[in-house]
Amino acid sequence: MNYANGEIKQKILKVYDEFTPVEKSVADFFLNNTKKMDFQSRNLSKLLYVSEATLSRFAKKCGFKGYRELIFVYKKDLEGSIKEKDISTLSAQVRNTYWRLLEESYELLDEAQMKRIANMVNKARRVCVYGMGSSGFAANEFRLRFMRTGLFVEAITDSQMIQMYSALLDSDDLVIAISLSGKTKEILSGIRLAKEHNARIILITSNKEIAEKEYCDEILYVATTKNLEGGTMISPQFPVLVMIDIFYTYYVENDSFFKSQKHKETLFALRKSLND
Repeated sequence: MNYANGEIKQKILKVYDEFTPVEKSVADFFLNNTKKMDFQSRNLSKLLYVSEATLSRFAKKCGFKGYRELIFVYKKDLEGSIKEKDISTLSAQVRNTYWRLLEESYELLDEAQMKRIANMVNKARRVCVYGMGSSGFAANEFRLRFMRTGLFVEAITDSQMIQMYSALLDSDDLVIAISLSGKTKEILSGIRLAKEHNARIILITSNKEIAEKEYCDEILYVATTKNLEGGTMISPQFPVLVMIDIFYTYYVENDSFFKSQKHKETLFALRKSLND
């Protein structure tokens, strides 16, 4: 059995949000470990600085009768992972992180919300996508993809331009603000100012505690993992791009003939300019 698709990993991810902070530290160990070792509860409790009782509760939350049964299955998953050829430990960690974020992205998916947002975009006179840093790359990707469907959309990635655009918007306009941390001051300031001018606001973030909720018409939550924003292991814009891809599908499905025609026209124009 492949550990990336193993039974333990699937069970842990399914109930991850139900764990206590201490149990999440245990979950993170089992999700990321790639080494054989002594997995007896006495040894692992010392390694993770948790009690043996915590390990027992963790196993039961994952659907096992106890810690021994969990370890029995985990060892099989781990052996299957070690037998894989041409995949180093580091690349396996990256792969597992991407896989986990992808699974969490689909867990967060709200189909009714996607349809509401698609309707908001359809009705907007113009769409301004705010993003800075890695979120700025995602904003530009959004602009390139959606312009090809005939949507008037701009990506604003400069802090001063965000404030200027926000001051010029009105009730016919839509802002899609991207901030993975939900703490980017320039983005939050732009949201508040745009709302003061009656623009509609969609925020894409992983921060469920953001204070600016009252300024947002919709908040689209994306998956995240520890230190994701710093981009130390994988591209921090990945979960945002996944959600944009999902939303794009819903958006195009609404009046698909017109948007597919616009997409063909923009591609034809690009090819023509390259050949001229």
